[in-house]
Parts: sequence; C-alpha cells; structure tokens
Amino acid sequence: MDSKVIVKKPEDLLGPLNHVESKFAPKELFLKGDLQLFEAGPRVAIVGSRNPSLEGIGDTTVLVRNLVKDNVVIVSGLATGIDTIAHMTAIAEHGQTIAVLGTPLNYCYPNENFELQQTIGKDHLVITQFPEGSPVQKGNFPMRNRTMALISHATIIVEAGKTSGTIHQGWEALRLGRPLFIVDKLVANTALSWPQEMVTYGAIPLSIANIQRVFETLPASGSRFIDVALST
Repeated sequence: MDSKVIVKKPEDLLGPLNHVESKFAPKELFLKGDLQLFEAGPRVAIVGSRNPSLEGIGDTTVLVRNLVKDNVVIVSGLATGIDTIAHMTAIAEHGQTIAVLGTPLNYCYPNENFELQQTIGKDHLVITQFPEGSPVQKGNFPMRNRTMALISHATIIVEAGKTSGTIHQGWEALRLGRPLFIVDKLVANTALSWPQEMVTYGAIPLSIANIQRVFETLPASGSRFIDVALST
C-alpha cells in the first residue's frame, strides 16, 4: 500500500455535503492507506470507554465480528479501550478498519498504539483533519469525534461513563441525522442520564444478541454517502 499522505476534501470522499453536514466539516482531510475503503462497504463507528469492563470488551468483540461478516468497515478513534478492541478485532477477523485521529498523521496518541496505527495506515486507512505540525491538544478529540460521525453511516456506543468523550460523538451523530445505537445495558443503567436523553432524541437501544437493526439502517455499499435518516 502506498504510504504517502493524500489530501482530500470531505466531499471528495462522501459526495456533496448538505448544510447540516458542512457546518462542522473540516476543510481538508489527510489520509494514509487504502482510499478504496470508502467504496468497500458501509461504515459503522464503534466507540466507547478508554477503560472498558470485561463485558464491554466482549460486547465490542461480538459486535465487530458480526459486522465485518457483512462487509461493514469498522471506524474508530484509535484510543485505548473500546476503540483499540474494535480496530484489532476487525483486523483479526480479516475485515477492514478506518482510524480517525485527533493528531497529525506523523504523531501517535496513545503511544502504545504506534504499531497499530502503522498497521492501519499500511493495510487499511488512517484519517485526520490535523496537518503535520499542528499542536496536539485536548480540543482536538471532540473535533475528531465530529469527523468520525460525519464519515460513518452509523455510530454504536458500546460503553461509556458520565464524562466520556464518546458522548460528543453521540450528540453529533444525532445532529447529523445519522443512526445512533446505544447498547441496551447503557440505556438501562440508572446511574447515567445521557443514554435515556439521547433515546428521546432518536438514539436506538441495541441488543448485542440481535444487531439486525443496525443493518436495516445501512446502505448496500459505501460508494457514496446516503442520507439514511436525513432523507426521511
């Protein structure tokens, strides 16, 4: 795979953006890897806690295994925890994965995912909106989550606490009109208010044992972005 950095506008990859999509879309994206992943199949973001429980890790593994069987490209943010499990499971299951970074391509955060980032950039696809030389700061990561929601046909939140950055992506998916799924155990957790609040705005509780609802919201391919929810 060619390791050079490719620069694209979001609309080059997704097709024309509507006014809701374009509001927070980055002007440019910097990519390394296989651009054909935007043609390969529908894209689903799997996101969640940096400190997942064993149950959260297991749920992520089961979700990804079932999604890649149906040619779904797994998108995540290369963070520790759920993100890392999602990427690694997709690779182990001979699926395809896209990592959306909160750093420039020549920087890796967290450091322990350096080899994983290199593998994804070589055999899959790495994307960032931050050019080389950009400072790495906390505010980058909510921006990264917005971009991840933008390029994904749907988002699934597996496990997240009260202050998780994953919550930003959930609200952004809803703002964009993208299908947002929240694992039903989170929705049932009375210690958390945000899952139920998101459900009132259209998020869908998801049973790990039955993910057919996810497939019902996805286009047949990833060749061009289809407004599944916005067109209704």
